[in-house]
Amino acid sequence: EGVTEVLAHRNDNLRDKFVEIPCSEDYDSHRRFAGCTPRKCGRGVTDAVITREEAERIRRIAERGLSLGGSDGGASILDLHSGALSLGKHFVNLYRYFGDKIHDIFTEEDFALYRDVRQRIQQRIAQVFGISSSAMYLTKPTFFSRMNSTGAKTTHDEYWHPHVDKVTYGSFDYTSLLYLSDYSKDFGGGRFVFMDADSNRTVEPRAGRVSFFTSGSENVHRVEKVQWGTRFAITISFSCDPAHGIGDPRLA
Repeated sequence: EGVTEVLAHRNDNLRDKFVEIPCSEDYDSHRRFAGCTPRKCGRGVTDAVITREEAERIRRIAERGLSLGGSDGGASILDLHSGALSLGKHFVNLYRYFGDKIHDIFTEEDFALYRDVRQRIQQRIAQVFGISSSAMYLTKPTFFSRMNSTGAKTTHDEYWHPHVDKVTYGSFDYTSLLYLSDYSKDFGGGRFVFMDADSNRTVEPRAGRVSFFTSGSENVHRVEKVQWGTRFAITISFSCDPAHGIGDPRLA
């Protein structure tokens, strides 16, 4: 349960921190793609790709979208790609549900910023892992999350269980999180925890911080329960398989 090492404190301003770890065998049961499928595995943290001001602008996109719905439990999801939005104990399609009113909520500038941020994160992951950015494909689910201390009402609200992204979503090869709020200032609890055999290693969220890692079981992880306040983040995921690629969201 105890965290024995903090990989990134909230007050750190990290240009690049990377820890290489041996790859799991998870990738062997999937088709391999040259120049993309992980051969070097690990986890990185950077505060030098997205500015705090950009993170605040992105958070306002999330706040506006999630103000239209929200889960009855502690975890709400907004997926601009599929339109999935938490509403009570269910999900609705934002675009179908709100129709043309969507233009009162989001602007073309919002979506342009979202695309730009996604591209910069993709380029940084490619650079660190020594792969080709053009060989990576954005994949689903890629989504905003808003977490607070409200008790879980459905299994969707139980975000704190340990899991492996490659096992949960076979398409994932590289996972990233862009944090949109500050640990211990905007919320308590809610740290990201890598669960290694010998110890737990944690990342304390900070607005504009990007945490990224290979998606196999070399990176089993969980999120601590949020104790107070509200934690905003966006999960942006990449696949090496073009069949699992999705496009950037568009304001129809």
